[in-house]
Amino acid sequence: MHAIDPYIGLLAGLGLLILLVAWLPMVLKEWPLSLPMVCVGLGWAGFALAGAETPLPQRFPATTERLTELVVIVALTGAGLKLDRPLTRASGALAWRLLGIAMPLSILGIALVGGFLAGLPAAAALLLGAALAPTDPVLATDVQAGPPGSGEEDEVRFTLTAEAGLNDGLAFPFVHLAIAAAGAAAMPGPWLLDWALHDLAWKLGVGLVLGWGLGRVLGWAMFRVPNRARLSRTGDGFVAVGVTLLVYGATEMAGGYGFLAVFLAALAVRAAERAHAYHERLHDFADQTERLLMMVILVLFGGALAGGLLDGLGWREVASALLILFLVRPVAGWVSLLGCGRPWGERAAVAFFGIRGLGSFYYLAYALNHAGGFEAEAARLWGVLGLTVLVSIMLHGTTVTPAMRRFDRGRAAQPSPPPDRDA
Repeated sequence: MHAIDPYIGLLAGLGLLILLVAWLPMVLKEWPLSLPMVCVGLGWAGFALAGAETPLPQRFPATTERLTELVVIVALTGAGLKLDRPLTRASGALAWRLLGIAMPLSILGIALVGGFLAGLPAAAALLLGAALAPTDPVLATDVQAGPPGSGEEDEVRFTLTAEAGLNDGLAFPFVHLAIAAAGAAAMPGPWLLDWALHDLAWKLGVGLVLGWGLGRVLGWAMFRVPNRARLSRTGDGFVAVGVTLLVYGATEMAGGYGFLAVFLAALAVRAAERAHAYHERLHDFADQTERLLMMVILVLFGGALAGGLLDGLGWREVASALLILFLVRPVAGWVSLLGCGRPWGERAAVAFFGIRGLGSFYYLAYALNHAGGFEAEAARLWGVLGLTVLVSIMLHGTTVTPAMRRFDRGRAAQPSPPPDRDA
């Protein structure tokens, strides 16, 4: 029997993966399982049985950062295109509460757990909090709004989609705060003021202005220029990826937060002609690209688990991961929604389904690649973060389908709640 060319084996594996991207969502629709769960299991089994070099993120730091960066920005475009309603102060009242109250509380809570229970230094604990606080736009697809114009946009799905779209950009300043704190001893000076002016005010401002501005220009090019030259006339869904890469690259080159800009640009494109059928084509291509990238990364994550990503974790780290998922996010989410006037079932669903995922991988990889001071804690940080994401995938993957169905049945049987007077 002749030896198999690794390149040919890679082609066959990639082909199988692409077919599974299309097939598995239909198969799993009626099961209390999710596509991410299957991907992680396949990766673990494949790497464990093959005995190949395992893709531990510590071994491939640059690849880990870039792969996770790419899937997150594509997911953010898809999230922005999904929202049928404009994201305003009134319509996004719950999302603003999650961003302004739940996320800072989550960062603080996770940092305290990481510092006092897991024994991480202050800067590393803050980094863990910043990386794990955001709801993931990639793995939270099952609790997000449906495709454009599908009508699958109740208050829970709208809120979680808007939160996942915005909080990735808003978590970045706290990643930079952890980096600045880690380097404060080596770089004395007004580092906190520098962080506030540059990493908080300037980068957020550039992300807001360029994201919305470029989105308005691109929306005009798609729907408002003379009919013969409109981008929407092409019918090409891959334009969504072009929008994503252009906005992200331009914003990053200008020194802003590209994650925030990409989501805002997608909102602006959708607002240019809200009911146009071309949005569905754009969303579908972005969604397919996202799912393919997600499967690749989760298969590699399964391989990292087989290679010992969680080795060396003790009971303190395990307890920390469980507290982050079962206590910190639900309590922070519930506190942020107090007095909002929504039914308790909606508040419970929003507070519980704060799914951790691939965005967390990116933030940690970014910090470790761009700053010193975390080397001694890198393995434990990856272990706690990896365990938290794994448990989140298992927990939310098995509960999201029955929970959302029960929620939908209960919502259908009740009259619509009165408008939120606090909005």
